[in-house]
Amino acid sequence: MRRLPVSLLVGGTLLLVFVACALVPGWFAPYNPDAFNYTALLARPSGAHLFGTDQFGRDILSRTIWAAAVDLQIAIFAVIFPLLIGSVIGLFVGWYEGWLDIVFGRLVDLVVTFPFLVIVIAIVAILGPGLVNMYIAIATVGWVFYARLMRGEVLVQKHADYVAAARGLGYSTPRILFRHILPNAIRPVLVYSVTDMALEILLGSSLGYLGLGAQPPTAEWGVLIADGKNFFTQAPWTSLFPGIAIVLAGLAFSLTGDGLASLFELRR
Repeated sequence: MRRLPVSLLVGGTLLLVFVACALVPGWFAPYNPDAFNYTALLARPSGAHLFGTDQFGRDILSRTIWAAAVDLQIAIFAVIFPLLIGSVIGLFVGWYEGWLDIVFGRLVDLVVTFPFLVIVIAIVAILGPGLVNMYIAIATVGWVFYARLMRGEVLVQKHADYVAAARGLGYSTPRILFRHILPNAIRPVLVYSVTDMALEILLGSSLGYLGLGAQPPTAEWGVLIADGKNFFTQAPWTSLFPGIAIVLAGLAFSLTGDGLASLFELRR
């Protein structure tokens, strides 16, 4: 029996901590995240407030914990829609090739010409700030990367012996695609999606910082950093601890993705 990769154990454990904070934040947060305390404005980290307080006396630790739910939601919804759309399109493009592959290639060239963040910001600026519009913007261009990865896997799998056997048995094209090729081609796509969640958290936090993602008073790590930027020289903890949370969450997803990739590679 092979041991689980260390990166998967470390990343998975760290990820479970964030999931627990997102599911039951009230168990871990010592205060109401939206409760004002005018007797403790910009209080330094102490026994009463481990991460200090912000300009309204709100406990930074509590707000950081409650923000985990929003940021993990961003990680999931910003990935699931591009994953589903891109996987289906890549499946058909890789199978049929021909003019579909030509059109898809031109579309990929168009998307990768511009920085991903710039396109997303432009779309959100047109649609308006908010999480839903952010998901729409990410899905509008993000599916291309999943489709490209799926296409490459399908091009390999379609020439495998099991596909030739399925054709010989007279199986229909939909059955070959969805019951045989897709389960074998989806594995690297799923591994990529886990790693991509780390990038989506950074993207969601960046848009929140710019005022295009989650909107105040919602507790979201990017919003918390933006709230504290004007007080950074006076009270650096207002932005420091939410920033650390972003780094740790990104590290958790990255390590988990690397661990899954190693695990699948070992079992080939």
